[in-house]
Amino acid sequence: MKELILIVEDDKDIVKMLEYNFRKEGYATVSVHDGKKALDAAIKERPDLIILDLMLPGMNGLEVCKELKKDAKTASIPIIMLTAKSQESDKIVGLELGADDYVTKPFSPRELMARIKAVLRRVKEKFAPSEVTRIGDLAIDFIRIQVTLKGKPVELTSKEFELLKALVTSKGRVLSRDHLLNSIWGLEESLEIQTRTVDVHIQTLRKKLKSAAKRIVTVKNYGYRFEEEA
Repeated sequence: MKELILIVEDDKDIVKMLEYNFRKEGYATVSVHDGKKALDAAIKERPDLIILDLMLPGMNGLEVCKELKKDAKTASIPIIMLTAKSQESDKIVGLELGADDYVTKPFSPRELMARIKAVLRRVKEKFAPSEVTRIGDLAIDFIRIQVTLKGKPVELTSKEFELLKALVTSKGRVLSRDHLLNSIWGLEESLEIQTRTVDVHIQTLRKKLKSAAKRIVTVKNYGYRFEEEA
């Protein structure tokens, strides 16, 4: 069965170009042209990945991303934002809302395809641990991809879960931002916006972990480690 990409873009020429390139690479596509239809299509089609334009009629891409990540049915679907906006503040907002990557127009179809493949490859990776890991009040089920704190479920996006998994399974070792970018996002170049990607997701993860947030320790000018004895 072909992997399905949902294209949310109101520029018909860009839609045609994306559809052509995606189908050429063996993907199936569904395209919509506004934010509200994107929400409906995401629930109905359950795509493997969403290409989401920021400037959309009715409901903009940031609002769409926020709604998708709030809904348990769509929260785990990876999102790549595609927009003409290039300011760092716009990128940060998108990442904070849970977007997995951000591509600025004009873009190279080959670069976009490489980013799509990297995101889908990471989503497919199987989690090695076979048991629930318990650390204090925190319980992590790597098979069912579930996290609970004091018995109550903690809703994480796919990227937040992968980030927590990487930190927990590192057994106290410090993980650099470059390592996390490469292993979770597939980004090898340590650009400022990419480094900020890790920091944004760490910040959101800490908020969701509440009392267990103190276990994620910042190592100044390097990265992060997970403290089992906190």
